Amino acid sequence: MAFPTAVNSQITDSVTQANVEVLGTAPATAMGNLFQATSQALANAAHNATMAQQQSNITAQAATTMGVATLYGVDTASTGMATKAILGS
Repeated sequence: MAFPTAVNSQITDSVTQANVEVLGTAPATAMGNLFQATSQALANAAHNATMAQQQSNITAQAATTMGVATLYGVDTASTGMATKAILGS
């Protein structure tokens, strides 16, 4: 016993052991929290990358559709203009 007190030594030993246990598990708890936060951040980054790729693919598909529609429309437009010139209206 380090110093005499009015409290039973078993009580002080119990409190001391509980405090040591808390201090002993603190590094593991801190690392667990760090790993959890890091894995959450990486999961969010992967999700954001997936969403960006999906949105990019949708935009590319829309642009391709518009390009093809424009190419198909050029023939029709030129035919309409030639017909208009022939008919003189």
